[in-house]
Formats: sequence, structure tokens, C-alpha cells
Amino acid sequence: MPGGLGAALKAEARALGFADVGICRPDAIPLAADRLAAFLAAGHHGEMGWMAERAHWRGDPAALWPQARSVVMLADSYAPGDDPLAILARRDRAAISVYARGRDYHDIVKKRLKRLGRWLIERAGGEIKVFVDTAPVMEKPLAEAAGLGWQGKHSNLVSRRLGSWFFLGAIFTTLELAPDPPGRDHCGSCRRCLDICPTAAFPAPYRLDATRCISYLTIELKGPVPEPMRPLLGNRVFGCDDCLAVCPWNKFAATAGEAYAAREDLRAPPLAELATLDDAAFRARFSRTPVKRIGRNRFLRNLLYAIGNSGDAALAPSAAAHLADPDPVVRDAAGWAVARLGRR
Repeated sequence: MPGGLGAALKAEARALGFADVGICRPDAIPLAADRLAAFLAAGHHGEMGWMAERAHWRGDPAALWPQARSVVMLADSYAPGDDPLAILARRDRAAISVYARGRDYHDIVKKRLKRLGRWLIERAGGEIKVFVDTAPVMEKPLAEAAGLGWQGKHSNLVSRRLGSWFFLGAIFTTLELAPDPPGRDHCGSCRRCLDICPTAAFPAPYRLDATRCISYLTIELKGPVPEPMRPLLGNRVFGCDDCLAVCPWNKFAATAGEAYAAREDLRAPPLAELATLDDAAFRARFSRTPVKRIGRNRFLRNLLYAIGNSGDAALAPSAAAHLADPDPVVRDAAGWAVARLGRR
């Protein structure tokens, strides 16, 4: 296939709003399967059983779709315009991860991927499949192989131009497209992302123990958070941005466009206000955001831990109101929060 198609594809991707685009072969990540196997064998995936169940596809993109000849990896920036760590000092407010303060990125990225995919088919034929974080695709190794950046010491992708704040999407195609040079590591001796982690979730540089990661604990873990970990959550009620926010490469990242603008009511919502939400109110408040997917009970569990960590005795009634909640995990979190505030 002429090299001009790849250049035209990249131009179209940027015209659609993608911040960066690169191309690799499906077999460009030969080490991924072994690294994933080691991660799973160590139990670092915790309750994310879906990672193990479809590991054979994750480790080998060619097994996912044998007809694919090229993988187009795309980056969509969601860089914030303010300091995402400032909220951590406001202990009576809820800290929600930057990516979850606005519209769900799955919807935004997938629409753009489909538009780009249709353009590619109309221009050159072939078949495509598009993926955004919901299929057994190892986006980060593929993105590195496609030259979008490198997997930093926090295991997330880093770009010298976009920093750490970007989503990834993939288009698998049967077309033969010229691959790009892979990304190169530019972390050097920096270890800010490792040192800032409140829960010591990195056993070593480039290795993550998800069972200690606040994003895992507040989003993926279904039961109660282990008690020794609860004080470390602070006021984080959905995800954590610490390791991303301190990356020095972020100084080159331009603030994202309107598509990923944070909703004002999700920038620093009061813990007491969120504690009053019943199921219907929770679903209405977080409609079309990533927060909605964890459900009211898991969100309330996180919120009660944040109340317990606030040090504000005035919030004790907000926690006590849930001591008789039908959900045992919520009841446990409420009791913990009340006891913690009482001790203070």
C-alpha cells in the first residue's frame, strides 16, 4: 500500500481532533504476553478476573483478529487546565480523577475512531475493528510500538508532547500500512511518580501492583477496602491522579478542548452533599460520566472513607446516616467513618 495513505490517515486523524497517531504491526509487542503472565502470576490484577480470562488475546493482538495487518493507535488528550492535586488539601470535598469529571471518554473516542475508520475504508477499502479500553487489547504496549510515547515508570504511557494526560484508542485493519518507529524511554533517573504514590503501589520501576493502587481500590474492588489502606485514600472517591500529575513531561501538554471539560459540579463537590444521594439521585448526578459505572453503593463506600479521613467532626452525622444501609459494605464504611471521627 502506498506510503501516502499513512500520511493522509494521520492528517485526517488530527483533523478529527486526535492529538497524535501512529501505526504498528499486530506482532510488534512480542514481550507483552510474558509480562502479562508475570503480572497475573503475582496476583497483581486482584479482582480483575477478566484480565486472566482473555490473556491469550491481550498478549497477542494477532490472535484477537488474525486477519489484521496493521494497528492504528490514536491519542486523545484530556490534559487539565489546573492543578489536579490541589483538591487533596480540601478534605471536606471529594476528589474525582480528572478523566471522570466530564463526559465518558469511551463515547467520545469511539465516535472519532468510527469516523476515521469509515474514512479509511472509503479511501482504501479493507476491513476494520475499533477498540476503546473495553476489549482485550494491550493499548499501552501497542501505542509505544506505534511511536506515541513510552510506558513510564508508573506503567502508563508518557509522551514528550502530551505528557501523561491522554486516552488511547485503536483501529485494527486488514490494510498494510507503513509502521512508525517505536517510542523511546525518556524517564531517565526521574522517579517522581513512584515516590508520590500514597499506597506504594509500585514494587519496582515499570511495575504496578494494582491491588494497592487507589484507582483499583476505588473503582474495581467490589468489597470493603482493607482497613490499613483506608486512611491512605484521603478524599479520593473515584480514581487517583498523583503519579500522572507529577510527571515533568506534563509541562508540554496543552489543556484539552471542550470535549473533556470538567463539569463544575464535579470539580470539588462537598462530601456532605454527595452523602445524601440515593440511587436515583446518584445516577442522575453522574449521568454520562465514568463514575456512574461503579454504582451508588461502591461510590458511597468510597465517600464514607473520605468522610472518615476528613478530620471534620461536623461530617459525622453524614456518615451516621448510613449505619443502617441495606448494603453491608456501606454499613461497614459508615461505622468506620463514625468511629474514626469520634476518635479525633
